[in-house]
Amino acid sequence: MFYNLSRIIIYIPLFIVSIFNGRLRRFLKKRLFQKITLKNQGKDHVWIHCASVGEINLSESLVREFLENTDFRVLITMMTDTGRATAEAKYKDDKNIDLLYFPLDDFFKIREILSKINLKALVIIETEIWPNLIRMSSKKSKVVFVNGRISDKSFKSYKRISFYLKKLFSKVNFFLMQTEEDKNRIIDIGASAEKVEDFGNLKFDVKLTDFTEGQLYQIRKELGLENRKIFVAGSTRDDEEEYILDAYDKLREYFLILVPRHIERTADIEERLLKNRYRYEKWSTISQGVKEDTQVLLVDQMGILRKLYALCDVAFVGGTLVDIGGHSLIEPLYYRKPPIFGKYLQNVKEISKEIIQRKIGYKVENTQEFIGAVQKIENKQVNLEEIDRFFRENTDVAAKTFKRIIDII
Repeated sequence: MFYNLSRIIIYIPLFIVSIFNGRLRRFLKKRLFQKITLKNQGKDHVWIHCASVGEINLSESLVREFLENTDFRVLITMMTDTGRATAEAKYKDDKNIDLLYFPLDDFFKIREILSKINLKALVIIETEIWPNLIRMSSKKSKVVFVNGRISDKSFKSYKRISFYLKKLFSKVNFFLMQTEEDKNRIIDIGASAEKVEDFGNLKFDVKLTDFTEGQLYQIRKELGLENRKIFVAGSTRDDEEEYILDAYDKLREYFLILVPRHIERTADIEERLLKNRYRYEKWSTISQGVKEDTQVLLVDQMGILRKLYALCDVAFVGGTLVDIGGHSLIEPLYYRKPPIFGKYLQNVKEISKEIIQRKIGYKVENTQEFIGAVQKIENKQVNLEEIDRFFRENTDVAAKTFKRIIDII
Protein backbone atom coordinates (compact mmCIF):
# COMPACT_ATOMS: atom_id res chain seq x y z
CA MET A 1 0.00 0.00 0.00
CA PHE A 2 2.74 2.47 0.99
CA TYR A 3 4.64 1.61 -2.21
CA ASN A 4 1.71 2.51 -4.46
CA LEU A 5 0.83 5.64 -2.49
CA SER A 6 4.41 6.86 -2.83
CA ARG A 7 4.25 6.17 -6.56
CA ILE A 8 1.17 8.39 -6.89
CA ILE A 9 3.02 11.17 -5.06
CA ILE A 10 5.97 10.79 -7.46
CA TYR A 11 3.67 10.83 -10.51
CA ILE A 12 2.44 14.36 -9.77
CA PRO A 13 5.77 16.22 -10.24
CA LEU A 14 6.71 13.87 -13.10
CA PHE A 15 3.57 14.75 -15.04
CA ILE A 16 4.09 18.45 -14.37
CA VAL A 17 7.70 18.30 -15.63
CA SER A 18 6.58 16.30 -18.68
CA ILE A 19 4.39 19.20 -19.80
CA PHE A 20 7.59 21.14 -20.53
CA ASN A 21 9.83 18.19 -21.43
CA GLY A 22 8.87 16.47 -24.67
CA ARG A 23 11.29 13.58 -24.22
CA LEU A 24 9.92 12.73 -20.77
CA ARG A 25 6.36 13.14 -22.03
CA ARG A 26 6.94 10.64 -24.85
CA PHE A 27 8.65 8.24 -22.45
CA LEU A 28 5.72 8.25 -20.02
CA LYS A 29 3.09 8.08 -22.76
CA LYS A 30 4.61 4.94 -24.31
CA ARG A 31 4.73 3.16 -20.97
CA LEU A 32 1.94 4.44 -18.74
CA PHE A 33 -0.63 5.25 -21.42
CA GLN A 34 0.02 2.54 -24.00
CA LYS A 35 -2.93 0.62 -25.30
CA ILE A 36 -2.74 -2.98 -24.12
CA THR A 37 -3.56 -4.83 -27.33
CA LEU A 38 -2.52 -8.48 -27.51
CA LYS A 39 -2.67 -10.94 -30.41
CA ASN A 40 -3.08 -13.84 -28.00
CA GLN A 41 -5.52 -12.48 -25.47
CA GLY A 42 -6.94 -15.11 -23.09
CA LYS A 43 -4.29 -17.72 -23.92
CA ASP A 44 -1.78 -19.40 -21.59
CA HIS A 45 1.28 -17.13 -21.40
CA VAL A 46 4.81 -16.90 -20.14
CA TRP A 47 5.68 -13.28 -19.40
CA ILE A 48 9.37 -12.55 -19.94
CA HIS A 49 10.49 -9.18 -18.64
CA CYS A 50 13.70 -7.62 -19.96
CA ALA A 51 15.40 -4.32 -19.23
CA SER A 52 16.88 -3.48 -22.62
CA VAL A 53 18.78 -4.76 -25.66
CA GLY A 54 21.15 -7.04 -23.77
CA GLU A 55 18.37 -8.91 -21.99
CA ILE A 56 16.29 -9.15 -25.18
CA ASN A 57 19.25 -10.77 -26.93
CA LEU A 58 20.27 -13.20 -24.21
CA SER A 59 16.67 -14.32 -23.55
CA GLU A 60 16.13 -15.31 -27.20
CA SER A 61 17.20 -18.92 -26.69
CA LEU A 62 14.83 -19.26 -23.73
CA VAL A 63 11.97 -17.72 -25.71
CA ARG A 64 12.58 -20.25 -28.48
CA GLU A 65 12.51 -23.10 -25.96
CA PHE A 66 9.02 -22.09 -24.85
CA LEU A 67 7.73 -21.64 -28.39
CA GLU A 68 9.15 -24.93 -29.66
CA ASN A 69 8.31 -27.14 -26.68
CA THR A 70 5.05 -25.80 -25.22
CA ASP A 71 1.72 -24.38 -26.33
CA PHE A 72 2.33 -21.22 -24.32
CA ARG A 73 2.28 -17.79 -25.91
CA VAL A 74 5.02 -15.40 -24.87
CA LEU A 75 4.63 -11.80 -23.71
CA ILE A 76 7.88 -9.83 -23.72
CA THR A 77 8.16 -6.48 -21.98
CA MET A 78 11.10 -4.11 -22.06
CA MET A 79 12.06 -0.72 -20.66
CA THR A 80 13.84 1.01 -23.54
CA ASP A 81 13.16 2.06 -27.13
CA THR A 82 16.27 0.24 -28.33
CA GLY A 83 15.09 -2.89 -26.54
CA ARG A 84 11.72 -2.57 -28.26
CA ALA A 85 13.35 -2.12 -31.67
CA THR A 86 15.53 -5.17 -31.11
CA ALA A 87 12.56 -7.30 -30.04
CA GLU A 88 10.51 -6.17 -33.05
CA ALA A 89 13.34 -7.09 -35.40
CA LYS A 90 13.52 -10.58 -33.87
CA TYR A 91 9.84 -11.39 -33.38
CA LYS A 92 7.68 -9.09 -35.54
CA ASP A 93 6.44 -11.99 -37.71
CA ASP A 94 5.82 -14.44 -34.85
CA LYS A 95 2.11 -14.68 -34.13
CA ASN A 96 2.74 -16.35 -30.76
CA ILE A 97 4.68 -13.40 -29.31
CA ASP A 98 3.34 -10.11 -28.00
CA LEU A 99 5.54 -7.11 -27.23
CA LEU A 100 4.78 -4.30 -24.78
CA TYR A 101 6.72 -1.55 -23.07
CA PHE A 102 6.99 -2.32 -19.36
CA PRO A 103 4.54 0.08 -17.67
CA LEU A 104 6.99 1.19 -14.96
CA ASP A 105 5.38 -1.12 -12.37
CA ASP A 106 2.11 0.79 -12.51
CA PHE A 107 -0.53 -1.12 -10.52
CA PHE A 108 -3.40 -0.43 -12.90
CA LYS A 109 -1.52 -1.26 -16.10
CA ILE A 110 -0.13 -4.49 -14.68
CA ARG A 111 -3.61 -5.46 -13.53
CA GLU A 112 -4.90 -4.75 -17.04
CA ILE A 113 -2.20 -6.91 -18.62
CA LEU A 114 -2.83 -9.78 -16.20
CA SER A 115 -6.58 -9.59 -16.91
CA LYS A 116 -5.93 -10.25 -20.60
CA ILE A 117 -3.73 -13.37 -20.29
CA ASN A 118 -3.71 -16.65 -18.40
CA LEU A 119 -0.29 -16.28 -16.84
CA LYS A 120 1.60 -19.52 -16.20
CA ALA A 121 4.98 -18.04 -15.30
CA LEU A 122 6.62 -14.65 -14.90
CA VAL A 123 10.28 -14.84 -15.92
CA ILE A 124 12.37 -11.83 -14.90
CA ILE A 125 15.67 -11.67 -16.78
CA GLU A 126 18.61 -10.74 -14.55
CA THR A 127 17.50 -8.85 -11.44
CA GLU A 128 14.77 -6.33 -12.24
CA ILE A 129 13.01 -5.94 -8.89
CA TRP A 130 9.52 -4.50 -9.43
CA PRO A 131 7.23 -5.01 -6.41
CA ASN A 132 3.85 -4.72 -8.15
CA LEU A 133 4.92 -6.99 -10.99
CA ILE A 134 6.16 -9.65 -8.56
CA ARG A 135 3.29 -9.48 -6.06
CA MET A 136 0.47 -9.37 -8.58
CA SER A 137 1.92 -12.05 -10.82
CA SER A 138 2.59 -14.38 -7.86
CA LYS A 139 -1.15 -14.51 -7.17
CA LYS A 140 -1.73 -16.01 -10.62
CA SER A 141 1.44 -17.90 -11.52
CA LYS A 142 4.98 -18.93 -10.67
CA VAL A 143 7.62 -16.20 -10.49
CA VAL A 144 11.23 -16.88 -11.48
CA PHE A 145 14.40 -14.80 -11.67
CA VAL A 146 16.60 -16.06 -14.51
CA ASN A 147 20.24 -15.22 -15.21
CA GLY A 148 20.21 -13.29 -11.96
CA ARG A 149 23.11 -11.10 -10.96
CA ILE A 150 23.74 -8.57 -8.22
CA SER A 151 26.36 -5.93 -9.05
CA ASP A 152 28.60 -4.43 -6.39
CA LYS A 153 26.66 -1.16 -6.52
CA SER A 154 23.23 -2.82 -6.37
CA PHE A 155 24.29 -5.10 -3.53
CA LYS A 156 25.13 -2.13 -1.29
CA SER A 157 21.78 -0.49 -2.08
CA TYR A 158 19.73 -3.65 -1.63
CA LYS A 159 21.39 -4.42 1.71
CA ARG A 160 19.84 -1.24 3.10
CA ILE A 161 16.32 -2.49 2.32
CA SER A 162 16.84 -6.22 2.88
CA PHE A 163 14.06 -6.18 5.51
CA TYR A 164 11.65 -5.19 2.72
CA LEU A 165 13.13 -7.45 0.05
CA LYS A 166 12.87 -10.53 2.27
CA LYS A 167 9.09 -10.21 2.33
CA LEU A 168 8.90 -9.45 -1.40
CA PHE A 169 11.22 -12.36 -2.28
CA SER A 170 8.89 -14.76 -0.46
CA LYS A 171 6.59 -14.30 -3.49
CA VAL A 172 9.31 -15.64 -5.84
CA ASN A 173 9.43 -19.38 -6.50
CA PHE A 174 13.12 -19.57 -7.30
CA PHE A 175 16.16 -17.60 -8.33
CA LEU A 176 18.52 -18.95 -11.01
CA MET A 177 21.67 -16.90 -10.54
CA GLN A 178 24.70 -16.56 -12.82
CA THR A 179 27.44 -17.31 -10.30
CA GLU A 180 28.10 -18.53 -6.77
CA GLU A 181 28.77 -14.92 -5.74
CA ASP A 182 25.40 -13.78 -7.14
CA LYS A 183 23.74 -16.69 -5.33
CA ASN A 184 25.26 -15.70 -2.00
CA ARG A 185 24.41 -12.05 -2.50
CA ILE A 186 20.72 -12.55 -3.19
CA ILE A 187 20.46 -14.82 -0.16
CA ASP A 188 22.17 -12.11 1.87
CA ILE A 189 19.58 -9.51 0.83
CA GLY A 190 16.55 -11.65 1.63
CA ALA A 191 16.02 -14.69 -0.62
CA SER A 192 15.53 -18.09 1.01
CA ALA A 193 18.60 -20.27 0.43
CA GLU A 194 16.50 -23.26 -0.66
CA LYS A 195 15.06 -21.19 -3.52
CA VAL A 196 18.40 -20.08 -4.97
CA GLU A 197 20.63 -21.91 -7.44
CA ASP A 198 23.88 -21.11 -9.22
CA PHE A 199 22.79 -21.90 -12.77
CA GLY A 200 25.22 -20.37 -15.24
CA ASN A 201 24.84 -17.57 -17.76
CA LEU A 202 22.31 -17.38 -20.59
CA LYS A 203 24.73 -15.19 -22.52
CA PHE A 204 26.62 -18.32 -23.48
CA ASP A 205 23.48 -19.55 -25.23
CA VAL A 206 22.91 -16.57 -27.52
CA LYS A 207 22.13 -18.00 -30.95
CA LEU A 208 23.84 -15.92 -33.59
CA THR A 209 23.69 -16.01 -37.36
CA ASP A 210 26.50 -17.98 -38.97
CA PHE A 211 28.19 -16.66 -42.09
CA THR A 212 30.27 -18.49 -44.68
CA GLU A 213 33.58 -17.06 -45.83
CA GLY A 214 31.92 -16.30 -49.15
CA GLN A 215 29.11 -14.35 -47.48
CA LEU A 216 31.56 -12.32 -45.42
CA TYR A 217 33.65 -11.51 -48.48
CA GLN A 218 30.50 -10.39 -50.30
CA ILE A 219 29.59 -8.05 -47.42
CA ARG A 220 33.10 -6.61 -47.46
CA LYS A 221 32.82 -6.16 -51.22
CA GLU A 222 29.47 -4.38 -50.93
CA LEU A 223 31.04 -2.05 -48.39
CA GLY A 224 34.03 -1.49 -50.65
CA LEU A 225 36.32 -2.87 -47.93
CA GLU A 226 37.44 -6.19 -49.40
CA ASN A 227 41.09 -5.12 -49.27
CA ARG A 228 41.01 -3.23 -45.97
CA LYS A 229 41.60 -4.38 -42.40
CA ILE A 230 38.48 -3.61 -40.37
CA PHE A 231 38.37 -2.40 -36.76
CA VAL A 232 34.86 -2.52 -35.25
CA ALA A 233 34.08 -0.64 -32.04
CA GLY A 234 30.74 -2.03 -30.89
CA SER A 235 28.17 -0.75 -28.39
CA THR A 236 30.19 2.36 -27.62
CA ARG A 237 28.93 4.74 -24.96
CA ASP A 238 29.32 8.46 -24.43
CA ASP A 239 32.99 9.52 -24.29
CA GLU A 240 34.32 6.12 -25.39
CA GLU A 241 34.70 7.31 -28.96
CA GLU A 242 37.48 9.63 -27.77
CA TYR A 243 39.50 6.63 -26.60
CA ILE A 244 38.72 4.70 -29.77
CA LEU A 245 39.71 7.54 -32.09
CA ASP A 246 42.95 8.03 -30.18
CA ALA A 247 43.81 4.37 -30.75
CA TYR A 248 42.66 4.57 -34.37
CA ASP A 249 45.07 7.45 -35.02
CA LYS A 250 47.84 4.94 -34.39
CA LEU A 251 46.15 2.20 -36.42
CA ARG A 252 45.58 4.03 -39.69
CA GLU A 253 46.06 0.89 -41.76
CA TYR A 254 42.63 -0.10 -40.39
CA PHE A 255 39.19 1.09 -41.44
CA LEU A 256 37.17 2.08 -38.37
CA ILE A 257 33.49 1.21 -37.97
CA LEU A 258 31.81 2.88 -34.99
CA VAL A 259 28.61 1.26 -33.69
CA PRO A 260 27.17 3.33 -30.81
CA ARG A 261 24.96 1.54 -28.30
CA HIS A 262 22.27 4.18 -28.77
CA ILE A 263 21.72 5.47 -32.30
CA GLU A 264 20.25 8.71 -30.97
CA ARG A 265 23.87 9.67 -30.20
CA THR A 266 24.66 9.72 -33.92
CA ALA A 267 24.54 13.51 -34.25
CA ASP A 268 26.82 13.98 -31.24
CA ILE A 269 29.39 11.56 -32.64
CA GLU A 270 29.21 13.28 -36.02
CA GLU A 271 30.10 16.55 -34.34
CA ARG A 272 33.17 14.95 -32.78
CA LEU A 273 34.25 13.43 -36.08
CA LEU A 274 33.83 16.75 -37.88
CA LYS A 275 35.65 18.64 -35.14
CA ASN A 276 38.65 16.34 -35.50
CA ARG A 277 38.40 16.37 -39.30
CA TYR A 278 37.79 12.69 -39.83
CA ARG A 279 36.33 11.77 -43.19
CA TYR A 280 33.28 9.68 -42.35
CA GLU A 281 30.09 8.28 -43.80
CA LYS A 282 26.92 6.95 -42.19
CA TRP A 283 25.62 3.43 -42.71
CA SER A 284 22.19 4.71 -43.74
CA THR A 285 23.60 6.79 -46.60
CA ILE A 286 26.03 4.41 -48.32
CA SER A 287 24.67 2.73 -51.42
CA GLN A 288 27.65 1.46 -53.42
CA GLY A 289 30.30 1.09 -50.77
CA VAL A 290 32.25 3.71 -48.87
CA LYS A 291 34.34 6.28 -50.67
CA GLU A 292 38.01 5.55 -51.13
CA ASP A 293 39.15 8.32 -48.78
CA THR A 294 36.60 7.57 -46.03
CA GLN A 295 38.23 6.78 -42.68
CA VAL A 296 35.24 6.03 -40.43
CA LEU A 297 31.86 4.42 -41.02
CA LEU A 298 29.28 5.43 -38.40
CA VAL A 299 26.48 2.90 -37.99
CA ASP A 300 23.16 4.67 -37.41
CA GLN A 301 20.84 1.65 -37.68
CA MET A 302 19.97 -1.21 -35.33
CA GLY A 303 20.75 -4.88 -35.89
CA ILE A 304 24.07 -4.48 -37.73
CA LEU A 305 26.68 -5.13 -35.04
CA ARG A 306 26.80 -8.93 -35.07
CA LYS A 307 27.39 -9.02 -38.82
CA LEU A 308 30.22 -6.55 -38.39
CA TYR A 309 31.79 -8.60 -35.60
CA ALA A 310 31.70 -11.58 -37.96
CA LEU A 311 33.63 -9.84 -40.73
CA CYS A 312 36.02 -7.62 -38.75
CA ASP A 313 39.69 -8.17 -38.01
CA VAL A 314 39.70 -6.41 -34.63
CA ALA A 315 36.73 -6.07 -32.25
CA PHE A 316 36.29 -3.72 -29.31
CA VAL A 317 33.32 -4.07 -26.93
CA GLY A 318 31.96 -0.86 -25.46
CA GLY A 319 30.60 0.14 -22.09
CA THR A 320 33.96 -0.91 -20.66
CA LEU A 321 36.18 2.17 -21.03
CA VAL A 322 33.66 4.29 -19.13
CA ASP A 323 31.84 3.28 -15.97
CA ILE A 324 28.89 1.48 -17.56
CA GLY A 325 29.90 -2.09 -16.81
CA GLY A 326 30.30 -3.69 -20.21
CA HIS A 327 28.22 -5.15 -23.02
CA SER A 328 28.29 -8.58 -24.63
CA LEU A 329 31.78 -10.07 -24.88
CA ILE A 330 30.23 -13.26 -26.20
CA GLU A 331 29.18 -11.87 -29.58
CA PRO A 332 32.65 -11.21 -31.06
CA LEU A 333 33.94 -14.42 -29.43
CA TYR A 334 31.22 -16.41 -31.20
CA TYR A 335 32.81 -15.32 -34.47
CA ARG A 336 36.27 -16.26 -33.10
CA LYS A 337 37.27 -12.62 -32.68
CA PRO A 338 39.15 -12.02 -29.40
CA PRO A 339 37.39 -9.02 -27.79
CA ILE A 340 39.30 -5.98 -26.59
CA PHE A 341 37.64 -4.30 -23.62
CA GLY A 342 38.30 -1.81 -20.85
CA LYS A 343 38.41 -2.14 -17.07
CA TYR A 344 34.74 -1.44 -16.25
CA LEU A 345 33.35 -4.97 -16.26
CA GLN A 346 30.79 -5.18 -13.47
CA ASN A 347 28.04 -6.36 -15.85
CA VAL A 348 30.25 -9.04 -17.40
CA LYS A 349 32.45 -9.85 -14.42
CA GLU A 350 32.53 -13.65 -14.60
CA ILE A 351 32.73 -13.86 -18.39
CA SER A 352 35.56 -11.34 -18.55
CA LYS A 353 37.47 -13.25 -15.85
CA GLU A 354 37.20 -16.45 -17.84
CA ILE A 355 38.17 -14.73 -21.09
CA ILE A 356 41.28 -13.28 -19.45
CA GLN A 357 42.15 -16.56 -17.76
CA ARG A 358 41.85 -18.48 -21.01
CA LYS A 359 43.75 -15.72 -22.87
CA ILE A 360 41.07 -15.36 -25.53
CA GLY A 361 40.58 -11.61 -25.15
CA TYR A 362 42.35 -8.51 -23.85
CA LYS A 363 41.60 -6.04 -21.06
CA VAL A 364 43.21 -2.66 -21.74
CA GLU A 365 43.39 0.59 -19.77
CA ASN A 366 45.15 2.98 -22.14
CA THR A 367 46.02 3.54 -25.79
CA GLN A 368 49.38 1.82 -25.53
CA GLU A 369 47.77 -1.36 -24.17
CA PHE A 370 45.09 -1.11 -26.87
CA ILE A 371 47.73 -1.02 -29.60
CA GLY A 372 49.53 -3.92 -27.93
CA ALA A 373 46.33 -6.00 -27.94
CA VAL A 374 45.82 -5.31 -31.66
CA GLN A 375 49.38 -6.42 -32.35
CA LYS A 376 48.82 -9.68 -30.44
CA ILE A 377 45.69 -10.32 -32.50
CA GLU A 378 47.60 -9.61 -35.70
CA ASN A 379 50.34 -12.02 -34.61
CA LYS A 380 47.67 -14.68 -33.94
CA GLN A 381 48.62 -15.06 -30.29
CA VAL A 382 45.10 -16.20 -29.41
CA ASN A 383 44.44 -19.94 -29.62
CA LEU A 384 41.21 -20.21 -31.63
CA GLU A 385 40.74 -23.77 -30.38
CA GLU A 386 40.51 -22.36 -26.85
CA ILE A 387 37.61 -20.13 -27.98
CA ASP A 388 35.85 -23.20 -29.36
CA ARG A 389 36.49 -25.06 -26.10
CA PHE A 390 35.08 -22.10 -24.16
CA PHE A 391 31.75 -22.44 -25.97
CA ARG A 392 31.63 -26.23 -25.76
CA GLU A 393 31.99 -26.05 -21.98
CA ASN A 394 29.30 -23.40 -21.53
CA THR A 395 26.32 -24.56 -23.57
CA ASP A 396 22.68 -25.55 -23.00
CA VAL A 397 21.99 -23.05 -20.20
CA ALA A 398 18.73 -22.03 -21.91
CA ALA A 399 17.55 -25.64 -22.24
CA LYS A 400 18.34 -26.35 -18.58
CA THR A 401 16.64 -23.12 -17.49
CA PHE A 402 13.55 -23.96 -19.53
CA LYS A 403 13.34 -27.43 -17.99
CA ARG A 404 13.71 -26.00 -14.49
CA ILE A 405 10.81 -23.59 -15.10
CA ILE A 406 8.58 -26.26 -16.64
CA ASP A 407 9.19 -28.54 -13.65
CA ILE A 408 7.41 -26.12 -11.31
CA ILE A 409 4.58 -24.87 -13.53
